[in-house]
Formats: sequence, structure tokens, C-alpha cells
Amino acid sequence: MPPRECSIVNETLADDASPAGRPWRFWLAVILVPIALGILLSLGTWQVQRLHWKEDLLASIEARRTAAPVSVEAIEQELGAGAEIDYRAATASGRFLYDKERHFLATHRGQSGFYVYTPLVMTDGRYLLVNRGFVPYDRKEPSTRPEGLVEGEQKISGLARARLDEKPSALVPDNDEAANIFYWKDLDRMAASVDLPQDKVLPFFLDADDQPVSGGLPIGGVTVIDLPNNHLQYVITWYGLAFALVSVVLYALVKRRFRS
Repeated sequence: MPPRECSIVNETLADDASPAGRPWRFWLAVILVPIALGILLSLGTWQVQRLHWKEDLLASIEARRTAAPVSVEAIEQELGAGAEIDYRAATASGRFLYDKERHFLATHRGQSGFYVYTPLVMTDGRYLLVNRGFVPYDRKEPSTRPEGLVEGEQKISGLARARLDEKPSALVPDNDEAANIFYWKDLDRMAASVDLPQDKVLPFFLDADDQPVSGGLPIGGVTVIDLPNNHLQYVITWYGLAFALVSVVLYALVKRRFRS
């Protein structure tokens, strides 16, 4: 509790709360202190719940990330059954369509550039948008990195990533399809902008792992799992303030008792 509020509680309860004293201040403290305590305890309890939720979420992500990889067909089945597939280890086989790359504006290790999303056409004729990794800003065009455009059937391993149904924030710019610069990962528009049939595009992405690529680009393994978990310090803060409030009130009552 701030020092000024503590002093008010202290003075209020320490004063003679009889009708000859300051009864309005006494009754104000009687009303406000329990309300304040209830709010602080409620906030602390809410943060305890959030802490458990975040720990379970992180544990679930780690379990999916480190599990034995499954095929993208299995990922599709899990998604259809309502399972969480984000960060699920997966594999896919097919042939890349390098002329249909889509580019997502990004940074990697302090360098500006793009994540390269390339359609992978699989043996069943369907398409999977694969984030092959990062390229510097001046290597956006495939022609500037021909060594990495490996032809033929390839097997890709990485992490499945859930699609976004809408722009994550009003602050995020609209995608510039004409310039092939995406500011948010709109799977439908990425696919439609290169004339992929919507009914044949898998409804999730695959982030390729850091397997070396000829020529060094794109740089794979760029998936960032960064979910801050600060709820414990919030728990300590709110419960600590509640303890401080109770301590101040008890001190004021004891002080008043000795003065009377």
C-alpha cells in the first residue's frame, strides 16, 4: 500500500473513534479496508490461476515440440478432431514451387529481411505452405540465392503452426500482396495470391527446422517460442500488498489500544 494511504489508515484507526473523535474517518476505514483487502486477494488469486494456466500451456507446447514427429496428414486429422497442433513436430514430403514464394517481413538475430513461405506440392496433389526460414532483405528474390532452390522430391521436418483467422492487431499494417510483402500470416491470401486452389491447401503452416540448405539460404529453424511467465511475481505483489494492508491495520489497532 502506498505510504500516504498507510498513514491515513494508521491515523484513522489510531484516533479516538468515539463520537467525540472523527467518526466519519473511522467508518470510512471500516468500509474501505475490507474492500481493498478483498480486491488485493482477488487479484492475487487470479494470478495464481493464470500461473497454473501458463505453466500448463508451456508444458503442453514443450511436449508437442519434443514429441516424435508425425506426418502432416496426422496433423490434419488431429486438427479436425479439435486438438491443439501449434508447435507439433511434423514431417512432410513433396516438391517446392519456388516461383510462388510468399515473403513475411521479419528480423533474425538483429538483421531485417523475410521469412520465405514456399508452397510444397505433395504426392496427393495438395499444398502445404512451408516457412523455409530467413533471408536478408536484399536476398528476397529467389534468383539471388539459386543454390538453395533444390529441385525434386524433398522431405521436410519442422513444427506445425496454426493459422491466424484475423490480423493480430490494428497496429499491424495490411499485407501488400502486389509487392509480395506480408505483415501478418494470412494463409488464405498467401495461397490465393499465387493461385493455389483453396480446397487443396492444408489449413496450417510448417516451420522448417535448421537443416542446412545449399548456399546457406534460407536459414531454417527460426521458430520463436517466447511466452513470458511473470505471473509468480504478480502473485507476490498482490498478496504482498494484502499482507501490508493487514499489517498496517493491526499496527494501528494495537497502537490505539495502548494509547487508550
